[in-house]
Amino acid sequence: MAGYLVSDNRKVTTHRFMEMKQKGEKISMLTSYDYTMAGIVDKAGIDAILIGDSASNVMAGNQTTLPITVDQMIYHASSVVRAVQRALVVCDMPFGSYQIGSHDAVANAIRIMKESGCDALKLEGGVEIIDKVKRILDAGIPVMGHLGLTPQSINKFGTYAVRAKEEAEAEKLISDAKLLADTGCFGVVLEKVPAQLAARVTSEISVPTIGIGAGNGCDGQVLVVADMLGMTQGFSPRFLRRYANLNEVITDAVGNYVSDVKSGDFPNESESY
Repeated sequence: MAGYLVSDNRKVTTHRFMEMKQKGEKISMLTSYDYTMAGIVDKAGIDAILIGDSASNVMAGNQTTLPITVDQMIYHASSVVRAVQRALVVCDMPFGSYQIGSHDAVANAIRIMKESGCDALKLEGGVEIIDKVKRILDAGIPVMGHLGLTPQSINKFGTYAVRAKEEAEAEKLISDAKLLADTGCFGVVLEKVPAQLAARVTSEISVPTIGIGAGNGCDGQVLVVADMLGMTQGFSPRFLRRYANLNEVITDAVGNYVSDVKSGDFPNESESY
C-alpha cells in the first residue's frame, strides 16, 4: 500500500509509536468514523486513526461530545476497523463509560475492544481517573491519555478556551502527563494548551505526545478529518489548517446532479441498459 511519505508499510502498533518518538519521526493522526473515509485516510499513509467521540458532533449533530454512547462508538469503531490495514486504530471511551467506577470502566473497555476490534482506547483526564486507567491497562488493553482541553468536561469548564495558561494548572498538567506515562499509557493527547508547555511535557515524558492546538513541539498531530477537509463550515480555530474545501466540491457535485436529473440529461443513452 503506497502512501505519500510512507516507506514503512508495517502495521502501526503502540510499540511503533514509541519507536517513532525515539527516532524523532513525527506521528500523523486523523479522526475517522466510517468505513469509506477510514479506507481513504489509511491508504494515504496516516499513522493513526482516532474514532473520536467528536462523532457526536460531526456525525450526529450534537452540540457536545457528551450524548454519544458506548453502542454508537462501537458502531463507528467497527466500521473503521474493517477498512484499515496499516494505521493504529484508537477509540475514545465516551462520557459516562469510565467515570463511574473501575468495574464499569474495565467492563466497557473490554466490550469496546472485543466488539470493535480496535487497537487501543483513549480516556480523558489525569490523576482523577488514574485508577481506571491502571485497571484497564491491567486487563491488557493499551490506553492513550488526553489532557488539556477535555471536551467531556465542557460543563465543568464552561468554555472551549485554551487550558493550562495559569501556573497551577500547567504544573498539574505536567504532573498528570508524567503519571499517565509512568502508569503505562503509550501516548498522551494534548489539546489546546500553550505551545511552550506542550513542548516541555513532550521533552519530559517517555511516551509520544499528540497535539491539537498545542504547537509544533509535540511528537505528532491530530485533527478532525471533516474539519481539515473543509467539510465543516463556521469552525475556524487557530490550530485548524484546511487542506481542501470539500464542502464546496460536494455542493457543486450535488447541484450539478440535481440539474442533470431535472433537465433529463441524466441518465443518457450510454448510462442506460
